[in-house]
Amino acid sequence: MTIPSNPGDLLSRRRKLLYILLLGALTALGPFTIDLYLPAFPALEESLGVTEAQVQLTLAGTTVGFAIGQLVVGPFSDRFGRRTPLILATALHIAASVGAALSTDITMLGISRVLMGVGAAGGGVVAMAMVRDLFSGYAMVKMFSRMALVNGLAPILAPVIGSQLLLVMEWPGIFVFLAAYGTLVIVSALFLVRETLPPEKRRQSGMTARQRYRILFSDRVFVGLLLVAGLNFGGLFTYLSASPFLFQDVFGFSPQEYGLLFGINSLGIVAGIQTSARLIRRVPPQWIIAAATAWMFVMATLIVVFDQLGFGLWGVLVPLWFYILGTGFMFPCVQVLALAGHAGQAGTAASLLGFSTFMMAGLISPVVGWLGITSAAPMGAVQGTCILLAMAALWLVVRPRTVPSIH
Repeated sequence: MTIPSNPGDLLSRRRKLLYILLLGALTALGPFTIDLYLPAFPALEESLGVTEAQVQLTLAGTTVGFAIGQLVVGPFSDRFGRRTPLILATALHIAASVGAALSTDITMLGISRVLMGVGAAGGGVVAMAMVRDLFSGYAMVKMFSRMALVNGLAPILAPVIGSQLLLVMEWPGIFVFLAAYGTLVIVSALFLVRETLPPEKRRQSGMTARQRYRILFSDRVFVGLLLVAGLNFGGLFTYLSASPFLFQDVFGFSPQEYGLLFGINSLGIVAGIQTSARLIRRVPPQWIIAAATAWMFVMATLIVVFDQLGFGLWGVLVPLWFYILGTGFMFPCVQVLALAGHAGQAGTAASLLGFSTFMMAGLISPVVGWLGITSAAPMGAVQGTCILLAMAALWLVVRPRTVPSIH
């Protein structure tokens, strides 16, 4: 008789499928919160009488809020379980979404967006921690990849849905839609999500949040992965903040055409995640990260070079799609390596990983707005710089040859 090595092994096939769908939907709240209103950037600029850079700051504020929220939710979930922080954080998200819909100036919208980011943090952190509660090793890789398939639909569908909503309503309607999504998350958490961290396991460690942080920050590999993940996200969010203006104002796309283009580009993330998750069984994840960062640096360089040579729209679209493919290769590898050795503080580890990615993205993504979006070159230059720094963090801090194998 085989003894299950993970609590998740006891779940039926139907229950595992339910967890994949539910946890994928929980993590999708963050991408929906960020991506749904991207097609409305030019409309926000006109409606509120503000500049491109000011509109981009609301996106940066969302990512910073998302980062800060994860620092709170992660340790809280290790101490009090997974469901309670999820419900409280999502309730804040709903209230903030209503506030954003009622905003009459950029300041009120910016504050609401920060709070929306804080609230959306619950779904992503709790979902990652629940997977680590239930699985380890390649079983964890498999769950992350299947969740990512569900979650990966969010950045594809969000701008498409957002652009279609703009056909029938003004931009505040997008935030009403997000409030409704948050309500569905709370209902699912109340009736369908079971607690995966029972009280005896919470008491078992007897560690404070400070002790958990000390353990994590003493792990050189984990610290290096925080830098790699954050810089990877910084490059991706440079694209997110620049692309509405680049493709709608510079290349003349309509909101609907932009939404379709964004969906096609997001297929690159899904393809990268699924391919990477399969490769991990044969290739250690640190080497996949090494190859992906080198590939992304080449693609970012080509965006700048092709733009300067006057290759036009296709000179941007082709290398950009392959750059985004590389970001997808990175996601499961970073998650698996960061969480593999930290089962006792999975929530805190997930929160730090989320904080690093979204804080770095929030700080880096406005840079391209300050440089000006009159061509694709500033976007490609910022992306290339991010990935060059990620490569330095990988080779100088993580040191791929010293990373322990996962089981």
